[in-house]
Amino acid sequence: MLNVAVVGSGPSGVYTAQSLVQQDPEVRVDVLDRLPCPYGLVRYGVAPDHEKIKSLQNNLRAVLEHERIRFLGGVEVGAGGVPPARLRELYHAVVYCVGAATDRHLGIPGEELPGSWSATDFVSWYSAHPDSVADGFVLGARTAVVIGVGNVAVDVTRILARGVTELSPTDMPQAALTALAASQVTEIHMVGRRGPSQARFTTKELRELGTLPDTEVIVDEEELALDPAYLDPSGLPAAQRRNIEVLRTWAGTPPRGAPRRIRLRFFLRPVELLTAEGTCPLELSPEPGEGRVGAVRFERTIPDGTGGVEGTGRYEDVEAQLVLRSVGYRGVPLEGLPFDAKSGTVPHSSGRVLRDGAASPGEYVAGWIKRGPTGVIGTNRPCAKETVASLLEDASGLMGRMVPEDALPLLRADGLTPVEWPGWLAIERAEAELGLSLGRTVVKLPDWQSLMAAARYDAAAMTVAQHDAQRQPPRNQQPV
Repeated sequence: MLNVAVVGSGPSGVYTAQSLVQQDPEVRVDVLDRLPCPYGLVRYGVAPDHEKIKSLQNNLRAVLEHERIRFLGGVEVGAGGVPPARLRELYHAVVYCVGAATDRHLGIPGEELPGSWSATDFVSWYSAHPDSVADGFVLGARTAVVIGVGNVAVDVTRILARGVTELSPTDMPQAALTALAASQVTEIHMVGRRGPSQARFTTKELRELGTLPDTEVIVDEEELALDPAYLDPSGLPAAQRRNIEVLRTWAGTPPRGAPRRIRLRFFLRPVELLTAEGTCPLELSPEPGEGRVGAVRFERTIPDGTGGVEGTGRYEDVEAQLVLRSVGYRGVPLEGLPFDAKSGTVPHSSGRVLRDGAASPGEYVAGWIKRGPTGVIGTNRPCAKETVASLLEDASGLMGRMVPEDALPLLRADGLTPVEWPGWLAIERAEAELGLSLGRTVVKLPDWQSLMAAARYDAAAMTVAQHDAQRQPPRNQQPV
C-alpha cells in the first residue's frame, strides 16, 4: 500500500485525498489538520448566511468517510508540531494543502489603530474560528469602511447589514450574533482603488446586496464613469459586463431613505487612517494617535491607461469607527519547507516541491500554497488532480522506501492525541445540542476548550462502550 499524508482538510486537501483513492486502489490517505474540525475555509471562511455554499461540507464529508481515508485533527505540522522531516519518515509521500493563512496589509499610517481590522479577523470571529480572540468589532460604530471589492469584502459588508432575524437561523456563534444584533452600524462604504470593470466580486454576490431588507445600495455614477469600460463594456468578459449592468441599475435608482445604506465607491486609494481628532483638513491633520480610528483618508485615483491607476492629489476623508481591509490573502512559511517570500507559495513543479531547484522526493503541494490565493472553491479540483498525477507517476520509486504500516501509533508515541472522525462527529452533536438549547439550529462552538472537550468526551465514551462490548457475550451464545 502507498501511504500518503495530506496536510490540510479544506477543499484542496479533500480533493487531493479523493483523487488519490479514486485513481489508485492501493493507496491509503491520512488527512491531517491543525484544527479538530475538517473542511477548512468551507467551515471557517464561507459566510454563515450562504447555506448553499456551506452545504459543500456534505460532499467533503463523503470523501473523508471513505474507507481508505482517515481524518486526524488537532495535529500541528511545522513549528511546535510534527516536523515535515518526521512526516517523511512516517509516510511514502506528503501533500501540503495548507492554504494562505494570513492577510495582506495596506501599509499605510494608522493601519494598526483600534477599530482597524483585517476582514480575515472579522470573518474568523463570526465563523467561530477557535484562534479568534478579537471581539468588539461593531461596538460604538455607526459607520464602517470596507476596503476592497472582492467577494470577501461583499461578505463582510452583507453581514454588517444583516438583521438578527436573518442571522439567527445560521450557525453563527452566539456571542457574534448578540453583538451584531446590538450593532448601530447604519452606513457601510465598500471602496475600491480601481474601477468597477476590475472589481473581483462575482455578480451573484453583488446582486445579493440589493436584496437585503431595510437596506439600499447607493452608487455614484460619476465615479463609475471614470472607468472607460463602464461607458462601453462590450469588450469585457461576460462576468464583468453583468457586474456593470447591476451597478448601472443601482446608479439610476434614486435613494429611498432606507434605515441602512451600502455605498459602493471606486477610484479611491486609502492613504491614511485617522483618529476622530484627525479628521480635519489635510494641511492641519495631526499624526494618527493612540485613539480609535475615526476616518479613512483616500486619494482620488484615475485610470493610467495601462490597467492601473495613478493618484490625482485630491483627497477625501470618510468617517469610520470600523475599518475592515479585504485586499487579499497570503501564504506563510511552514518550518521545514522551502518558501518563496515574493509569491507567498512553496516552489514546485507540477505540484512537486522544489528544493534548490530540484524535486524533493515524496513532497508535494496543492491549493493556495501551491498557486497563490486565486480562484474559487472548484479551482482546487484540477489543481489537486495535477499534483496527484505527479505523485502517482513517482509512486513506484516512493514505495521503495520502508515506512510504518500505520503512522497513528507512532504519532501518539510522539505525544500527539489526534482527533479522529468520531471526535469530530461528537463536536457536530455538541453544536446541534447548543443550538437547541438556544432556540436556534446548529450553533458553532467558538473556542479550543469547548471543541476539544466535546471531542475528548466522545473518545472517553467510546472507550467505555468498547470495554462494555468486549464484556458482553456474542449474541448467539448464552453466558456460561
